[in-house]
Amino acid sequence: MNILQATQSYEKWMRDCTTIVETHLRHKHVQMKAEVFGFFRGTYYRWAQLWPEVCADLRNAPKVLAVGDLHVDSFGTWRDAEGRLSWGVDDFDESYPLPYTNDLVRLAASLKIVNDEGDLTTKFKLGCDIIFDGYRETLANGGRPIVLAEHESNLEKLGIAAIKPPGGFWQGLSDRPAIHSGVPRDALKAIEKMFPDSNLDYKVVRREAGMGSLGQQRFVAIAECNGGCIAREAKALVPSASVWIAGSVEDRNSFYEKAIGSAVRSRDPFQKIEGKWLIRRLSPDSNPVDIATLPAERDEETLLHAMGSEAANVHLGTSRQVKNILKDLRRRKSNWLRVAAKDMAKAMEDEWKEYRKS
Repeated sequence: MNILQATQSYEKWMRDCTTIVETHLRHKHVQMKAEVFGFFRGTYYRWAQLWPEVCADLRNAPKVLAVGDLHVDSFGTWRDAEGRLSWGVDDFDESYPLPYTNDLVRLAASLKIVNDEGDLTTKFKLGCDIIFDGYRETLANGGRPIVLAEHESNLEKLGIAAIKPPGGFWQGLSDRPAIHSGVPRDALKAIEKMFPDSNLDYKVVRREAGMGSLGQQRFVAIAECNGGCIAREAKALVPSASVWIAGSVEDRNSFYEKAIGSAVRSRDPFQKIEGKWLIRRLSPDSNPVDIATLPAERDEETLLHAMGSEAANVHLGTSRQVKNILKDLRRRKSNWLRVAAKDMAKAMEDEWKEYRKS
């Protein structure tokens, strides 16, 4: 199966799982051709096919409930139950029981790609070592949520001076045309359940966001509440691409909620699974952090260390495997992560070049 056949097969399977927004899916195809990192982010299904072959010596490592689609743009901020600004993995769409090595190799491979594109300046070898050190140290120490609280000085944990919320956030949402029909009733019920007041008047709009999930339905309800805007998004769930690869028709459940519930983190209380929908609060400070838009003045080494630590925080949710992982890490050569990440980055770049010809 080549990349075109894989894409066709996976998207057919997606359509069997949920209703697809075809215009968004076509836009995804355009973005996938535009640059290699966009392709990398949009084709986890192809990664999941290639990784066991390219990294055959890593596929039998201890399994954890993994992120799956982990990369340098998989992280973001949210407010926890105490209103504190927290940071960590913000996308568990592809979460699935996988060898712990999958997440580390994918994160390091994404580092190689963005490094080659000039979005990060840390040398690839050093970056891999830093990610590995952050992962191993945090795994051994039992993990710790990355809470940034209210003061910018706490952002030093990420090696940056500030995280600036996107400008015109509410205006951008409010300017979208309202949808008056075609919104699934169970999506509306799930959204209303997450509102602070069941009697709020709200406007529903469509939203196009992300890369890997482009094509999945997203509905956002916007309302006025206590003097300001609030928003809740319902995104249609699709099982991990690992389910597609396994050819399973029985197991179509998402591991999303189990992953966020078991990880070491201070959870976002507005992020829940309701039936077939992922519901979450949208706000200027509950957003992904794009690596390309971070301030020029930043300590990338601290940021990469935090990424490795957060990967460990997620894997600590499978507590029975911690000793096995640490034992497995000790027996591997010191350059295993760098070699595997380089091989996978090269494999995905070759796939991108082939896809661009279509």
